[in-house]
Amino acid sequence: MRTGTRHLYLARHGEADAFGELTDVGRRQAALLGERLAHLPVGAVWHSPLPRAVASARELARHLPGVPVAAAAELVDHVPHVPAPAETPPSWRGFFDGYDDAEARSGRRVADSLVARFAAPAAGGNDTHEVLVTHAYPIAWLVRHTLDAPPSRWLGLESANAALTVVQYRTGLPPTLVTFNDLSHLPTGMRWTGFPPALRP
Repeated sequence: MRTGTRHLYLARHGEADAFGELTDVGRRQAALLGERLAHLPVGAVWHSPLPRAVASARELARHLPGVPVAAAAELVDHVPHVPAPAETPPSWRGFFDGYDDAEARSGRRVADSLVARFAAPAAGGNDTHEVLVTHAYPIAWLVRHTLDAPPSRWLGLESANAALTVVQYRTGLPPTLVTFNDLSHLPTGMRWTGFPPALRP
């Protein structure tokens, strides 16, 4: 079967408030990302079912007329892998307090379904271009998978709001990480939101 290159444009939702709703900055970030992607032959926009991702996808898609926009359950915010204590950096250990085995297995099932659905070459011989509007952890998991890194290496792969990460999948070749956390479409004052202040460049 002939296959083409699958181009995935991964984006974290725009800045959101404590209730998970987009702020004015978040809406503008999503719109600017849409403008950035407008020249590409995007065939679909997929988004997490959570409101901040839904709203970001709709704002972004205003710049992609005629492109279908739909939810994908695999893009929901989730912890993809709970590492063993020996694999967990000291700064993350408190984060995993209270996670039981059932929660860990559930998160890993979602992570595996995310990879199965999106991390593969395009079928049919034609290139495809898809935008995935999601959250920091699913993006981290897909980047980790792209680099064939150990499961625990998703930790610390943060994404800024409306940052662009691009991955390509081609038959017979390992996935290619084209860019990670590209913020060049955002003005300086709108960059790096979503990062703890101490980690902002």
